Amino acid sequence: MSEEVKWNKTISDVNNGILANLAKPHPTYYVAWAGAIICLLIGASVWAWEISTGMGITGKTSPVYWGVLITDFVFWVGIGHAGTLISAILFLFRAKWRNTVNRSAEAMTVFAVITAGLFPLIHVGRLWIAPYWMLPLPNTNNLWVNFRSPLVWDVFAISTYLTISLLFWYMGLVPDLASIRDRVKGVKRLVYGIMCFGWRGTATQWHHYEAGYGFLAALATPLVLSVHSIVSWDFAMSIQPGWHTTIFPPYFVAGAILSGCAMVYSLLVPVRKMFRLEEFILAEHLEACIKLTLLTSTIVFYAYGIEFFVAWYSGNPYEWAIFEKRAIGPYAFYFWTMVFCNCVFPLIWWSKRMRNNIAVSLVVAVLINVGMWFERYNIIVSTLAEDFLPGSWGHFQPTWGDIGLTVGSFGWFFFWFLIFCRFFPIVSMSELKLIMPKPFSKKH
Repeated sequence: MSEEVKWNKTISDVNNGILANLAKPHPTYYVAWAGAIICLLIGASVWAWEISTGMGITGKTSPVYWGVLITDFVFWVGIGHAGTLISAILFLFRAKWRNTVNRSAEAMTVFAVITAGLFPLIHVGRLWIAPYWMLPLPNTNNLWVNFRSPLVWDVFAISTYLTISLLFWYMGLVPDLASIRDRVKGVKRLVYGIMCFGWRGTATQWHHYEAGYGFLAALATPLVLSVHSIVSWDFAMSIQPGWHTTIFPPYFVAGAILSGCAMVYSLLVPVRKMFRLEEFILAEHLEACIKLTLLTSTIVFYAYGIEFFVAWYSGNPYEWAIFEKRAIGPYAFYFWTMVFCNCVFPLIWWSKRMRNNIAVSLVVAVLINVGMWFERYNIIVSTLAEDFLPGSWGHFQPTWGDIGLTVGSFGWFFFWFLIFCRFFPIVSMSELKLIMPKPFSKKH
């Protein structure tokens, strides 16, 4: 049965239903927001402790100078990828199911990339001298940025991704902000009026809006492939065993989309309940998101197998030793957690009954995000711990400082996401109306 047959609503019903629920969320919203604030305060306290005490509160040690903090950075950059995929690529392919979930995916992208941007600053340690070392400024040490370094490519790629995603997200909000403006009074009307840039919904405005939205969608599409490919080059451009492999760009992109789609589902289910959006975010839309997640899980499963096959087939003892110790060595727990969460548990979604079981699917989606975090941890830590020289080998163990900063990053992300859900429509009203049944007249 098609989506249009199931929907029996008018344009007025859409505006009234979404905006009314926006004004009075379910009480669980406030519980979730309080939890986010607690997690944020934990992270802020640990960061203050790190600044006053030093980087010793984290597990970072020789030879593992990239530990949990860079794991968090790569994890949050990856989370943002499904937002651009759902919003831009599926928009160009006119996939109707995206119209009800794209707004939450776009918001997730923006806040996830902002969260990721915190970790290079935290990783510097002495935050107050970060501009001296990180900006391309001439100084007495004759220090200049090495533009051949993948770390510099990261700066350009991620800042471009954030800019385009922010513009794409905000442009889609403009018609909905005008709808809110017309329904409120006083200071709220003034604020929403400024934010919607005087939108009146004229034919000329819609013409320019559709042209600009399509242009940004086309511009954002290659970023899905390029940004996380560049993040993978942080590792693949080295000669470190376990990193020096050509599969990293597509492998990282597939993993990013997998974690992002799982996070979209993990956000949609509680938001759908908190704001009573069951009549707009249908079971079919959730199932479509699950199908996309299952597809990328299969690709990631294939990439895991290819990694091991290439390491064995290459005959390189250093390369094979890394993968062998990942599977049966000191990091086996992280490796098998990654495999089961990302590859084994999602197999349950081959059953349509399980795909449509929201509780089961939510648990699996959360487990995928756990697995994707362990994947980044497994790639970074197990590789750095053992290189070509056995005399320099070490072992990395996360500390309470690492855990506190990770918890704080989730608090930061959910804090802003929940605020956005409270004051802005989490379902795009303007795009939802495009897939509703069109009115028709009867001849008497």
